[in-house]
Amino acid sequence: MKRSTAKTYNSSAPEETAGIARRLAKGLSPGSVVALVGPLGSGKTVFVKGMAEALGLPAATATSPTFSIINEYEGDPPLYHIDLYRLEHAEEIAELGLHEYFDAAGIVAVEWAERASGLLPEGTITVTLERTGGGGRKITVSRT
Repeated sequence: MKRSTAKTYNSSAPEETAGIARRLAKGLSPGSVVALVGPLGSGKTVFVKGMAEALGLPAATATSPTFSIINEYEGDPPLYHIDLYRLEHAEEIAELGLHEYFDAAGIVAVEWAERASGLLPEGTITVTLERTGGGGRKITVSRT
């Protein structure tokens, strides 16, 4: 039986959220998949910016791929930033060929990952971001 572990962090500012992401990203390796879950404006893209920084990319490199759906950031390893916000049907998501990114030698960050729940590989790290009072965030990182 697999054991799931979760750690919760509190963030009071975008810089703190990015810092949590940097610490997580430093422990990732090619093939890692990070599923980002949370409502609009909860800090998912800020989290990916922090991951990009930890991978040696300028934070400004990571922009929301809401309209392009997938942004590829060249690095060592590369970071694949996927945003499923605009996709409403499982068929649309399945047609993206996500498995090709999961099998590539990079790190994958998927925003709105709950829309691809059956497609994410085993071992995916789930990051749930929730807004709290005063502009803060509760960030839960779960590993299975």
